[in-house]
Amino acid sequence: MASGAAAIQAANALTARWAGTHAGTTDTVFSAAGVWPLLALLAAGSHGPARAELADAVGLDPAEAAGEAREFLAHVGAVRGVHAATGLWTRRSLSLRPEWSAELPPGTHEVLTGDPVRDRAALDAWAARHTDGLIEAMPVALGEDTELVLAAAQAVGTQWLKPFQEGVVQPESGPWAGRELASLSRRTALLDRVAVAETAHGPLTVLKVLGDTGVDVHLLLGTAELTAGQVLSGGVDVLAGRCPVVPGDRLMYGAVGPGLTVENVRSSSREPQLDVTTVPFELRAEHDLLASARLFGLAAAANVTAGHFDGISPDPLAVGSARQAARASFTALGFRAASVTAVEMYAGGIPAPPPHLVRRIEAVFDRPFGFLAVHRTSRLVLSAGWVAEPAPYVYDAY
Repeated sequence: MASGAAAIQAANALTARWAGTHAGTTDTVFSAAGVWPLLALLAAGSHGPARAELADAVGLDPAEAAGEAREFLAHVGAVRGVHAATGLWTRRSLSLRPEWSAELPPGTHEVLTGDPVRDRAALDAWAARHTDGLIEAMPVALGEDTELVLAAAQAVGTQWLKPFQEGVVQPESGPWAGRELASLSRRTALLDRVAVAETAHGPLTVLKVLGDTGVDVHLLLGTAELTAGQVLSGGVDVLAGRCPVVPGDRLMYGAVGPGLTVENVRSSSREPQLDVTTVPFELRAEHDLLASARLFGLAAAANVTAGHFDGISPDPLAVGSARQAARASFTALGFRAASVTAVEMYAGGIPAPPPHLVRRIEAVFDRPFGFLAVHRTSRLVLSAGWVAEPAPYVYDAY
């Protein structure tokens, strides 16, 4: 559907822009797919300078943004392996414009009691319930001035069609050189699971790890000098078809891409080989969206001396806080990720020579790399992140 495609492209564009703010020296995980629909709903109900800023961040006409957000949320919720929810809490005394609240999914609106302990417990329970327990607390302060909380939760899970084997790797070069790290490895005959893309910033190795739901994870390795933002935005460009891509079965011999080599080897089987070595990861992050207010179109909206959302309520409202809590794990068996984004408003992967010579590709992710969790059909990026600090290998105690 054309309009749905526009929203997905806009959300992926936000993924790329958000990635550009990360230096890559530390781990991170984030979900623009969790932020974008909230920004779209805010844009639909905004006025003045806030409306122009939010329109720019959302990438759509504010007049169409609420309908696009509703359709986007329905699309995400229908993806196999994804659970998504939207929540709205307001003070009982706050009047809402019915035409704005009608754009929210049914059963979304609840009331803040004014008791901070009860309200905090209710919001935290909602966050945990809608993320399979991965996010235990709603990322809001809930102060006396809180008039409205708008939140989106997302949980992503998939099991690998072909599991990895756990082991240990000791990189010979790069920032992880000399360290004994926990590793994941596997072999497949499907050479097209890996490819080399020529992005605006140089070659990018893209490894697709297929899950048993509608979600796959793309591991992204660029040249050593690239930033996290350049690698992740390159991955988004590949999804959008903006880069020439050479699949593994068409690659030349030799060192053909970052971490990628192609050669002929002897094998007891006639099948080609794609050997992958990577590291598992467990990432957590919390993001203050107002720290990058211009990126998210919230600079004007965060001015609490005036109201900016007369399309949401006749009462003056301003954004008092906007935060996201996110997690992601990549293991031998599968991938899980979750995020909760909340906007709070205040008033204003040597025996004898075998007989067959076969094509072998080796893909090694043994230095910082990025990932995108992607809906296979629509190519929506559900979660993204950067692995800067891998887990050490832990030897069994005897």
